[in-house]
Amino acid sequence: METPRIYTVSFASVYPLYIAKAEKKGRTQAEVDEIIGWLTGYNQKELEVQLEKQTHFEAFFAEAPKLNPSRRLITGVICGVRVEDIEEPTMQEIRYLDKLIDELAKAKPMDKILRK
Repeated sequence: METPRIYTVSFASVYPLYIAKAEKKGRTQAEVDEIIGWLTGYNQKELEVQLEKQTHFEAFFAEAPKLNPSRRLITGVICGVRVEDIEEPTMQEIRYLDKLIDELAKAKPMDKILRK
């Protein structure tokens, strides 16, 4: 089975798009980084290392220090698909992150985004 192309895209190539989407709506890079840290367990230094290494999405999630168990509370539709129904694990992690960034851009409070 062929690896889906999104998995081989570097996280670093998409990261600026997450920031741009957030900043366009008045949010910050720090908030994007906080979301990524909450989801994956990467601290700021570890995130910077992943960005410098140009780590692809599959490895970014596979190497995550601690995927947050509360990420399973992320529900809803992203790109026309319910995130909770995605069966492929890496794609589901990517879509969880997409959903959180969407919520940030929609001015949702950080406590709600981080499922507190």
